[in-house]
Amino acid sequence: MQIGVPQEVKVHEYRVGLTPASAEQLCRAGHQVKVQAGAGSGIGFDDEDYLAAGARIVSADDVWRSELIVKVKEPQLDECSRLRAGQVLFTYLHLAADNAQADALLASGATAIAYETVTDKHGGLPLLTPMSEVAGRMSVQVGASALQMAAGGRGVLLAGVPGVGPGKVVILGGGIAGKNAAEIAVGLGANVSILDLSVSRLADHFGSRVNVLMSRPDAIERELLDADLVIGAVLIPGAAAPKLVTRELLKRMKRGAAMVDISIDQGGCFETSRPTSHDAPTYIEEGVVHYCVTNMPGAVARTSTLALNNVTLPFVERLADQGWRSALAHDEHFARGLNVHAGEIYHPAVASALGVKSAELDGVFSNRSCVA
Repeated sequence: MQIGVPQEVKVHEYRVGLTPASAEQLCRAGHQVKVQAGAGSGIGFDDEDYLAAGARIVSADDVWRSELIVKVKEPQLDECSRLRAGQVLFTYLHLAADNAQADALLASGATAIAYETVTDKHGGLPLLTPMSEVAGRMSVQVGASALQMAAGGRGVLLAGVPGVGPGKVVILGGGIAGKNAAEIAVGLGANVSILDLSVSRLADHFGSRVNVLMSRPDAIERELLDADLVIGAVLIPGAAAPKLVTRELLKRMKRGAAMVDISIDQGGCFETSRPTSHDAPTYIEEGVVHYCVTNMPGAVARTSTLALNNVTLPFVERLADQGWRSALAHDEHFARGLNVHAGEIYHPAVASALGVKSAELDGVFSNRSCVA
């Protein structure tokens, strides 16, 4: 199969869909890997490395003619215009908060499989997990910077110093991103609260290191009014993030407090959130510094690319070896990654967020019994 790896075009996005090591493994299996010139150079994966791995270095036009396109971030509109019926796109999509991209993918007729909705037998999201880990760990780092005076913050050092207490970090959501954020915040010495519906699970994990609370409106209000840094890490797979923090609540928070919205890819969990980029990562709304970068892990692109390839490569191999229909038909968890095919939405949560009817997943496959 022809596998194309384009250069990412999102602002300050240096990750790449396949590393040279991944490309070499696919080439050894008999597939043709085409990499856009310079696609990995920003993180030290030079064209020569891909050539040594057996891949071809080609133009963007040539890459986008491949049967299978492997990316990292959602395709921008000009990239969507390059897609055609019969092609397969494998990448992060986050369609619930992006009607324009959804419309463009539907119009292309292509098949789009989203990393973030592929599941595993335990109900986890294996292809989202490594980027959630990165974003969670980064959130405390960027939040600490947002608290500095130069960023408009209140001038609080999260770790505190002898004689001055630490800052308070409040984390909304105790999934992969939230747990990683809590670990880093605790490591800094901050006073940490995490709000989630799975209190016992988190309490068992953190013990007395973190104040674990049931996520209810009254608890959210109480904790946020005393917070220096709030991290939004709420996730409903495929769906738009719920708005847990209203503008009215924001107005009552400490002036110069900071908020990091990891959920911004899915529309954000703060009512005042709007997407930002690494060029201009923050803005101030109602006296609170907001960090809402939609590709946070792109700031540490080499680590992120290696972590992502660790989990995506086996799925790319199955798509290339078996073809997408067979690969998905025999794995109900992989099949949940199918978001778009031939002008229709196939993931129920995505369809609901976009206000359209979801097509029946088993109708895509010739053997209906293969997919639950």
